[in-house]
Amino acid sequence: MHGYSRLGNPRAAGSPPSSPRCRHGRNKNAGGRGPKQSIVEKVLVLLISVVFKRRGVLLFAPLLYISGMLLYMGSVSFDVVSLKNAVVVVSKRSPPGSLYRSPQVFQKLWPYMQAESNHTHNFLMTVWNSKVHQVWKPCISKDTPKEGTALPKSNGLFIIEANGGLNQQRLSICDAVALAGLLNATLLIPIFHLNSVWRDSSHFGNIFDEDFFIHALRNHVNVVRELPVDILERFDNNISNIVNLRVKGWSSPAYYLQKVLPKLEKMGAVRIAPFSNRLAHAVPSNVQSLRCLANFEALRFSNSIRILADKMVDRMIKSSSHRGGKYVSVHLRFEEDMVAFSCCEYDGGEEEKHEMDIARERGWRGKFRRRGRVIRPGANRVDGKCPLTPLEVGMMLRGMGFDNTTSVYIAAGKIYKAEKYMAPLKQMFPRLEMKDTLATAEELAPFKGHLSRLAALDYTVCLHSEVFVTTQGGNFPHFLMGHRRYLFGGHSKTINPDKRKLALLFDNPSIRWEDFKRQVQDMLRRSDQKGVELKKPSASLYTFPMPDCMCKEAEARNDNSNTTNKTDFNT
Repeated sequence: MHGYSRLGNPRAAGSPPSSPRCRHGRNKNAGGRGPKQSIVEKVLVLLISVVFKRRGVLLFAPLLYISGMLLYMGSVSFDVVSLKNAVVVVSKRSPPGSLYRSPQVFQKLWPYMQAESNHTHNFLMTVWNSKVHQVWKPCISKDTPKEGTALPKSNGLFIIEANGGLNQQRLSICDAVALAGLLNATLLIPIFHLNSVWRDSSHFGNIFDEDFFIHALRNHVNVVRELPVDILERFDNNISNIVNLRVKGWSSPAYYLQKVLPKLEKMGAVRIAPFSNRLAHAVPSNVQSLRCLANFEALRFSNSIRILADKMVDRMIKSSSHRGGKYVSVHLRFEEDMVAFSCCEYDGGEEEKHEMDIARERGWRGKFRRRGRVIRPGANRVDGKCPLTPLEVGMMLRGMGFDNTTSVYIAAGKIYKAEKYMAPLKQMFPRLEMKDTLATAEELAPFKGHLSRLAALDYTVCLHSEVFVTTQGGNFPHFLMGHRRYLFGGHSKTINPDKRKLALLFDNPSIRWEDFKRQVQDMLRRSDQKGVELKKPSASLYTFPMPDCMCKEAEARNDNSNTTNKTDFNT
């Protein structure tokens, strides 16, 4: 139980003694009292008396500190008073970073961007330039079973229902593999729940290579495509008759061994639906090894997805041949539902507010109209919670040093008012591609209406880019960052911008181009430094695969030296 701070009641301060001058004034008006003090005057007198007492200072100091922090963070605003033609005009000052002024900033900076276009220097070749890298390589822990080792007799059938979008389903699958190994259970190919947001009716085999999945896990976990006949007969040929266990989120392996395993052994089959986020991040190394194997080795996309995705990657490489085949990918979360859910305001006025109200009601049925719910778009922007617009992403990348010859791939759903918001991004990066431009209508036809399969195409193109830019968080960038670390020697090669700082930069139409560049290039350097990160106990292995899924190659590689020394360390 969390303890709460206790605040003592401030001791009442006595009124200061009246001065002789005051007494003399009262004598002038015999029989009458002095002028009555107003409430404001009484409060001021009380505060002054408290401050000048030793204990009062200690009580007042935290108030001063909190007030200062509120002012600094822009949560408190004051009225601005000005004189116009002898008339007092009072207007409210908006906290810094709370307004969408990016179009005005773009108009100011665009001429400077144009002046720096067509650089001969290939920035994509040197974008990641940390002085020393710890090079890691994929590896499987020694305590996993060896090839050909027979698995022990199964304790029963383990059934899970993976809910959510593509990568939330991926998380559920990998955790299910880890638990099947822990419980010595047979895993049924995960069932996909029809999500109300994604609305994708795809089954496991439509998105992932089922045969490859079963084969890759054969020495670690037994996986079956269908319910065995004896299990079906035991439960009257109805999977719904199998007990559905309610498991709390982030449960420990000990919980599964103590609570789930006995029921599995007794009934021969158990079911957990929904299953997302039902296993803790911190688990023993043998359980983590199964997560690694499932996510990075056993799960690969279905044949139809791989064929088209590989073509799209090849086309991106070809379109960026003038840059060594290297390109930038951006996960752009500016779909209507994302803009609506963020409760942020842009420059669409009353029409935009009306559209967002409709979208929120359609997607979340009164959630945003609950009693006591306060929507503060300005506070959301200051706090870095607003999705970056295509314009803002473009300005950021140009400031970082990517010129107009850079090939850029945009991974996204249907962009909100795409014609309006995508135009300036295309203006800054003419070599811009999306699914609809990189693949033909005939190639995309089998994927239409299946958002998870379309997301798999985006995932693959982003995975193989030289630079990946995340703009709003979520499972998609988190899984991609981990997968890229797994493929690229431990470095995620990901730009993760400071959106709070960007809110301030985009709210300053008078900012100088050199100052803007310096700020965003500092973000790029920080992303480079944070590219190689080890997993902390509370962090996700799917984002930070070192050291659980990778072995340090202990290569001290200095970019200024042509020689490297390698020593393999097995973990």
